[in-house]
Amino acid sequence: MNDLEFGTIRLHLEELMKERNISINKLSFRAEMQRTQLKKYCKNDIQRLDIAVLSRLCYALNCDLHDLLEYIPPHK
Repeated sequence: MNDLEFGTIRLHLEELMKERNISINKLSFRAEMQRTQLKKYCKNDIQRLDIAVLSRLCYALNCDLHDLLEYIPPHK
């Protein structure tokens, strides 16, 4: 069974960073994360979401989880 049959999760990290005018360097400092890891989250190039990482991002960006994530249902 293909996972895409269930839909996908999209991260809006890059959009939130632009809205809040925060650079990847500043976010890296605030969230205490490596820039390389943040770049993967920005490009939606991750396989598994880490709850601790999501918590750090929400804290650093002063946002809620629903601002950061979007569920996209499968096309039938």
